[in-house]
Amino acid sequence: MPTPAVEQLGPSFRRVVTREILKDAGGSSFGEWTSGRQTDALSTNAGASALPFQRWHRFKEAFSPELIAQAVRNSPISVRRLADPFGGSGTSALAAQFLGVEPTTVEVNPFLADLISAKLASYRTSTLLTALNRVTRKARGSRYRGADMIRLLPITFVEPGFKDRWLFDMQVAIEIFRLRKAIQEEADVDVKRLFRVLLGGLIVELSNAVVSGKGRRYRKNWQERPVDPRCVIPTFSKAVGSAIVEITACSARPVQTSTVLHGDSRVLFSKIEPVDLIVCSPPYPNSFDYTDVYNMELWMLGYLTSAEANRLLRRSTLTSHVQVAREFAAPPKTRTLNKTMKQLNAIAGDLWDERLPLMVGGYFADLQTLLQASAKLLPRHGQAWFVVGDSQYANIQVPVAEVLSEIAPNVGFKVERITPFRSMRVSPQQSGRHMLSEDLVVFSRI
Repeated sequence: MPTPAVEQLGPSFRRVVTREILKDAGGSSFGEWTSGRQTDALSTNAGASALPFQRWHRFKEAFSPELIAQAVRNSPISVRRLADPFGGSGTSALAAQFLGVEPTTVEVNPFLADLISAKLASYRTSTLLTALNRVTRKARGSRYRGADMIRLLPITFVEPGFKDRWLFDMQVAIEIFRLRKAIQEEADVDVKRLFRVLLGGLIVELSNAVVSGKGRRYRKNWQERPVDPRCVIPTFSKAVGSAIVEITACSARPVQTSTVLHGDSRVLFSKIEPVDLIVCSPPYPNSFDYTDVYNMELWMLGYLTSAEANRLLRRSTLTSHVQVAREFAAPPKTRTLNKTMKQLNAIAGDLWDERLPLMVGGYFADLQTLLQASAKLLPRHGQAWFVVGDSQYANIQVPVAEVLSEIAPNVGFKVERITPFRSMRVSPQQSGRHMLSEDLVVFSRI
């Protein structure tokens, strides 16, 4: 049922979707967690957003938990430890725990790193319930108006915004900041992190914008259909209550330990302990900066407090976009990549950004670095499963799986197989109908 605050909304307010408590919140095994579902869409998160823990934040750019199960099941060696250098929503790490495998993951986005850690941690139900009561009571009784937090935000975030546009109405922002302040005052680090990311899962819903893989845009008629600030605290309370049910139901996972590293995977991944299996999906070379997807959460929750911090985060991401000034590493030499780079360099001046060829070259330099690190982490016959996607610029295709298959022998891998997953549409700016390939590449340590 919706919260009372939502039921009382008049016709002038936009309804905020509340999170229903699951009747069947899973259990301790992988099959219980996924309710034994069957899916053929291993490369997408379709349907997985309804699973316990995965409901905490909507996340489209993810593969299915069943892909992790398949990788563990098909591994030629016993899998006790698994790693993912691009943690994302934590699918690989969480699935590993349910499968009895200890996960290690690296994530550059601080909000997502906390989201992963929150999913993997262990909690006492009584502690969470007491903390929830304390946080909501403090927030309801607070007179704090968030002036110090608002000063650190970009001008477009809070009413009056810039040129009559803003992402959050003032009273809604104040309620969010009252919750944020109450959460910050919690002494338990795990509780504080959990509540912070659960509040993050509501940020977009409470805003005047929608976010997709193509970026952010204002909601239709957003000025005529505002969010009622009275619904903010009840909606948060229900989200936490729902999460507590899921945490309690799944508290006996076979493995409850994990390692989550926050930072640049190109630097950190080579420093982790040896593992038996690697499963990941690097950002695709489509010149989209995925930190943009979580821009509102990063700022509203205090992960970003300055333009310089934002630039540093962007520079720490894989070289898959040109949204920030950066140095581009020289591309590795392979037959296919040499040909692709020659074609792209010949038309660089005609592209929407002449740095795109440099970005593509730097992208494969980064992936070569990660493949080298992966080979050193794995024992002989250990596998690395990479889900990758092609890109295209001015009708010149960038065949990622093919290039990686040519890099592999130089870094200690052989390619076991390349399996096409699906086709992706070319972006409108490519002015073509060619469908780009998304593939699973399975490498085996020589």
